[in-house]
Amino acid sequence: MDYSPLVLSLWVSVLATSIIAIFGTLIAYLLARKRFLGRTMLDAFTTLPMILPPTVTGYYLIILLGKNGIIGNYIYKLTGWSVMFTWQAAVIAATVVAIPIMIKSAKAAIESVGLEYEKAAFILGKSEIETFFLVTLPLAKEGLIAGLVLSFARALGEFGATIMMAGNIPGKTSTMPLAIYRAFLSGEDQLATTLVILLTTVSIAVIFITTRINRTD
Repeated sequence: MDYSPLVLSLWVSVLATSIIAIFGTLIAYLLARKRFLGRTMLDAFTTLPMILPPTVTGYYLIILLGKNGIIGNYIYKLTGWSVMFTWQAAVIAATVVAIPIMIKSAKAAIESVGLEYEKAAFILGKSEIETFFLVTLPLAKEGLIAGLVLSFARALGEFGATIMMAGNIPGKTSTMPLAIYRAFLSGEDQLATTLVILLTTVSIAVIFITTRINRTD
C-alpha cells in the first residue's frame, strides 16, 4: 500500500496548523482585546472560509495566487515559480480553510480571561507583549489547544480548496482526501475503504491524544 498520501496529509496539516497557531492567535487577540477601524470587517473576512464552499475559497485563492493571479503573477515574473499544483498550495489551502476555527475558539478563550489579571500585570510593570505571553496565553490555554486540534483535524480532511489549488497529482499533491476520491472514482473500493478507515483512525487518535494531554495539564 502507498502511504505517501498519509505522509503528505500529515506534513501539510502540521505546517498549516503551525501557521494557524501564530496568525490565528494573533488575529484572535486583536479581535478580542483591540478596538480599531475595520475590526468588524476583519472578523467577517476571517470567518468567510468557514461559510463559503471550499471550492469557492479555492477559486479565490487561484485569483490571488495563481500564475496569472493578483499576487501570483508578480511572484512568477520574479522567480519563474508558481505555487499552483505544488504541496505548498495544499498547505495554503488547508491553512485558509482551517484558520477560522482557531480564530473563533481562541477569541472566545481570550475574552474569557479576566481583564483584572492583565491589568495587574501592567501595574507590576509588564509590557503588553509580556502580559500576552505570561498571563493571557496561559489562562486561555485550553481554548487555544482545542482550537488547534480542531484546526488540525479540519486541515487533515481538507478537500475542495486543495483540489482547486494543488490538483490531485499522485506522489506530489495527492493528500488522503484526494487519494480517497481518486480510488473511489477508479473503482478501487477496497483501497478507498482502507484509506477512509486510516484517515478516520488518525483523526480520532490525534484528538484523543491531545485531549489527554490537555487534561493532564
